[in-house]
Amino acid sequence: MSTELAWFKSSYSDSHGGNCVEIAPCANAIRVRDSKDKSGPQLAFSRDAWAAFVEFAATQSA
Repeated sequence: MSTELAWFKSSYSDSHGGNCVEIAPCANAIRVRDSKDKSGPQLAFSRDAWAAFVEFAATQSA
């Protein structure tokens, strides 16, 4: 079994290499990293915390 995560780039990331965020869902968390530094640090959020963040962010961009 592979432990490699399936990373997805944010649709809000620009195509010029800046402001790029990727997420990877895993068993008990959502991982977040800077796509320009794939071997760099990652943040881990519970699924509930991530859902609350996404909901909050959606209300701020409306």
